[in-house]
Amino acid sequence: MDTRLSSSMGANVGISAASDGGMILDDTVNVNGLPIRFRIAAPADQFMAASGVPGAAATSPNGTLGANVLLHGDGGQSFFDFPNQAVQANTMGVALLAPDPNLFWGGGSGLQRTDGVAHAQAVNDFVQNELPQRVAFNSSNVVFTGVSGGSLLMSGFFIPAQMQNFPNSAVLLNCGGMPPQVDFQNAAAVMPQTTIHFQSTQSELKLLQGSIPQAITAYEQLASDSGLTADQINALQTVDNSPQGGHCEFDGQDFVSGVQVMANSFSNVVQPGGDGVVTGIGAPSNGQVKTGVVGNENLQFVGGQRRSVIPIEKRWVVPHDVP
Repeated sequence: MDTRLSSSMGANVGISAASDGGMILDDTVNVNGLPIRFRIAAPADQFMAASGVPGAAATSPNGTLGANVLLHGDGGQSFFDFPNQAVQANTMGVALLAPDPNLFWGGGSGLQRTDGVAHAQAVNDFVQNELPQRVAFNSSNVVFTGVSGGSLLMSGFFIPAQMQNFPNSAVLLNCGGMPPQVDFQNAAAVMPQTTIHFQSTQSELKLLQGSIPQAITAYEQLASDSGLTADQINALQTVDNSPQGGHCEFDGQDFVSGVQVMANSFSNVVQPGGDGVVTGIGAPSNGQVKTGVVGNENLQFVGGQRRSVIPIEKRWVVPHDVP
């Protein structure tokens, strides 16, 4: 059940229960002139009193939980599903909705994300300035999930321009990726302390079959240029596209359930101590997805798929395979 109420933070705040018994705060804030709708899921007592969440008890923004910030794919499906809402490995879930009429992170379309710079800056500024006003979290433990178009914004714009502000972070790039589209800020410091996993499928979208390997190669080179050895790179950057499913169908069945499978195993894949096992991933994968990128840059795909978006349902659909 979702209730709407007024608070000092906004005039139309949504409050609902999270899947793990916590609370979800759903609101919109203006960041750099862009309307950023957000969802924050955390135990009730971790919210700041001004958030309006019943049971909010935090008196300082400095908390012990980390934050996993999710950027959805084109159309917004994963924002509305909020697959990372359950606290996992002492990390709360946050999802942001793209401030674009088509709900595309970075605006534009395809690999041309014309508003990528502004959107990446807005994500950074939301986490740095707005999130602490609403919930207590450990600002030194902020990690990220990208889905499809959200992964394009993360790899193309956010990591190169903003990751310097998030030391020792981790990024799960689901079904999307491209090389940096802007100058990389402080790569020598960022690359040795940033964990990145590229997750795709065998029948990925044709649009992405070229750009994901290009992203892998680019980030591997950045790490090498930063002085990392092959073994060090493989410890930080991993890749997998073993499932037979289509775009984001990591369970071999469906976009939504596939994204949820990866969200459920986020901590296993990119957080410290994770064993790399994704429960429920599709055949022929054995469940282990952490393969080092060195020597594995050129992913092998079988066919591909076209894409379209159903705006009303806010999800991608794949009408047919293409040879």
